[in-house]
Amino acid sequence: MDLQTLWFAAVALLWTGFLLLEGFDFGVAALLPVLGRRPADRHLMLRSIGPLWDGNEVWLITAAGAVFAAFPGWYATWLPALYLPFVLVLFGLIIRAVAFEWRHSHHTERWDSTWTHVITTGSLIAAAGIGAALAATTLGLPIDGDGNRVGGPFAGLGWPALLGAVAVLGFSLVHGAVFLALKTDGPVRLAARAFARRWSPVAALPLLGWAGLLQLHSGTVLTGALWLVAALAVVVTWARIRVDREGQAFTAWAVVLLGSAATVFGAVYPVVVPSTIDPAFDVTISDASVSNYTLTIMTWTTGIALPVVLGYQAWTYWVFRKRLSAEPGTPHAEPVSA
Repeated sequence: MDLQTLWFAAVALLWTGFLLLEGFDFGVAALLPVLGRRPADRHLMLRSIGPLWDGNEVWLITAAGAVFAAFPGWYATWLPALYLPFVLVLFGLIIRAVAFEWRHSHHTERWDSTWTHVITTGSLIAAAGIGAALAATTLGLPIDGDGNRVGGPFAGLGWPALLGAVAVLGFSLVHGAVFLALKTDGPVRLAARAFARRWSPVAALPLLGWAGLLQLHSGTVLTGALWLVAALAVVVTWARIRVDREGQAFTAWAVVLLGSAATVFGAVYPVVVPSTIDPAFDVTISDASVSNYTLTIMTWTTGIALPVVLGYQAWTYWVFRKRLSAEPGTPHAEPVSA
């Protein structure tokens, strides 16, 4: 495998990792008004993601940084063409980070309710913006031969962006529900399990549709098999959550994303930004990449640093692996199991 392909795969993996890890805390935050009927329930839901959400956001910085470092031509085409959704993403992430911190600085019903709604709003905006940007990029943007967007600020925000926004929102909502069923106990666990059981087949459709469109357009036998794995994983998720096997359902739902993302990036390769104006204007990895020398240095640096970062994050998840109950400070004694 040449270094350009290796780094394309690395970028795809980083974006998938971001959606996989940040997806469940986006989902938990979005479900606060739905499953958090009591203040104690909302507090429990926020406790479940409290030690994790800010670490998960690092994957977004790493994914965007990898695009900038390895494929500056991709970065230079992609971000200017999609300023609006990326500004919305940053706005959503900022207000939800502020809300997480400020919510605990004062304790009245109105204060808690206000900042809880800000957490939910910020998470919905960020999830939708990321989905819109990724789908618009992989399904095509109106760019010319110089990689510049043709049209106004909304030119790249057609039906592909809408499909991506709905896909990431749908995935995140069920991901958050299954995570809550795995991580909590009591009424929240029961409500989250019921939500996932009811909505998982429907929520997967936009994501499978996004991947399926690319498979039909430029997929291979391998990406077709990956799409099929993702579709079968939806059935497994629904079947396992019905028999209260939350750990297995969480794993299966993760496979839905992994298979769909692999289909998307695998089908679009080696194009990083397709042009809807003329295929001759497509930006490919060879067009967008830095030199092999630079990629070599980046590969060695990443090979040394990445295991340390992954090890630290895995340790964090291990430390906070126990189920939580609605009574503050009384986690279950046993670790979460499948």
